[in-house]
Amino acid sequence: MAQRWVAAVLRHETNTFSPIPTPVKDFGRIGPTDGPAVGDETWRFYRNTNNPVAAYIDLAEEEGVELDFPFAGNAHPSAPAPDDILDQCSKAVIASIEKGCDALFLDLHGAMVTEGFDDGEGELLRRIRGAAPDLPIAVALDYHTNLSAQIVDNATVICGYRTYPHIDMYETGLRAGRTLIRALKGEIDPVMAWHSLPVLTHMNRHAPSMQPMQDVMARAMKAEADGAVLNASLFGCFPLSDIPHVGLSGIVVADGSRDQAERFLFDLMQELWDKREEFVFEVEPIEKSVAEAKSLGAGEGPVMLIDHGDNCGSGGNQDVVAVLGEVLAQGLENVCAGPFSDAEAVAELIDAGVGAEVTIALGGKVDMPAMSLKGEPVMVTGTVRRITDGSFTVTGPMFTGVQMNIGRTVVLDTGNVEIVVCEGRFEPFDQGCFTHLGIDPAKKDYVLIKSRQHFRAGFEEIAREIVMVSGPGTCTSDYSLFPWKELRRPVYPLDPDAESNLPSQS
Repeated sequence: MAQRWVAAVLRHETNTFSPIPTPVKDFGRIGPTDGPAVGDETWRFYRNTNNPVAAYIDLAEEEGVELDFPFAGNAHPSAPAPDDILDQCSKAVIASIEKGCDALFLDLHGAMVTEGFDDGEGELLRRIRGAAPDLPIAVALDYHTNLSAQIVDNATVICGYRTYPHIDMYETGLRAGRTLIRALKGEIDPVMAWHSLPVLTHMNRHAPSMQPMQDVMARAMKAEADGAVLNASLFGCFPLSDIPHVGLSGIVVADGSRDQAERFLFDLMQELWDKREEFVFEVEPIEKSVAEAKSLGAGEGPVMLIDHGDNCGSGGNQDVVAVLGEVLAQGLENVCAGPFSDAEAVAELIDAGVGAEVTIALGGKVDMPAMSLKGEPVMVTGTVRRITDGSFTVTGPMFTGVQMNIGRTVVLDTGNVEIVVCEGRFEPFDQGCFTHLGIDPAKKDYVLIKSRQHFRAGFEEIAREIVMVSGPGTCTSDYSLFPWKELRRPVYPLDPDAESNLPSQS
């Protein structure tokens, strides 16, 4: 009898300090419908895309097995999600499993918090495992996973992205899926060892493509490629969640020998602990950063100004305009900036129409009470140049082929700066947010966007210089500004004297 597999997607990176709510309807952002995708919609939205579940689909076809894909939900990073999203996903998956299932393949994030659970993925897996105690389960996780015992205890195989920006999502699905398939065939007996360090990394300093993570990740990848272990994954963590299990972590999957997995894992973790000081990003005043960018002048390709304090890809409002205000005040020229999320401004600009000259209060519509920050708009005068429905297809290496919709979008041209304003929220990992409006960022002297590292996927190749700008917001790299309550303590760097929790290597 042919095997029957089940696959599902549930992804949300939760910033517990974010003021942006996360209703269930927001879990449909990959597609044009509200809410999670079900039925045929799941296949339509995810097949042939750079996502782990697309790899699961291809693996099922390669193996000639039936695959049911009953649920897919994916929301922008924001505040804790309603528990109902866990209810919907778990019910759909369990109902499919109960029809007959030989293996489950999950495409999850790993840093999801709901209103009732500080470990969303762990709770989802606990429910599924309770319904299917012996079911083999493969899980693909984001690099920003906050790994927990509950996640590990209820899975068979776990693999994580090894890039940031995340351009290996499909590959991660292949890694997890192929290991589980080997287990299903009786070729291997996967066992997992994991560990989480009390280190709150800075996201501008933990990308696997740069030090201090680069060499350690390379060791993990080599061990997997050489067959020394089945899989080895490191997780930089998502540090903007006030929950106990945040931390720099890793997991190793080995064939039958937990001792082998633990020896290699603890060696990797010790190296990361020894480098903990290098994971700290030092902030500086935005006036200084913008002045530095201005001093670089015009040249071949743009200077990228990266406002990482209000990045919707980490739960930011996407409407804090302090850095834009500084760019305008310092008189930078030939600039494109955005997208800024401001539905009120979009409506006002559309009502004015293309060609109209308007003065509007842009941004600053959302307060950030967790950070004791009030929204502060900037007054901008310019001409409405273009209006679109905000739809474009990703052509860059991250989420390749996915249809994006950022809501109605407008270009307001001040003369020096072309400002992109949209109804939705979008971290610019792809140039399509500008090019679909007729703006070529490669021809600008400056490009101001809100991101941390994902911008590198679509923009690094055109950048002449990159200037990181520490704007205000709920994604600030100054961790002393957050009102921590549930975070495990001591933790580095908030507690400089924090000690490693690694076992003795004797």
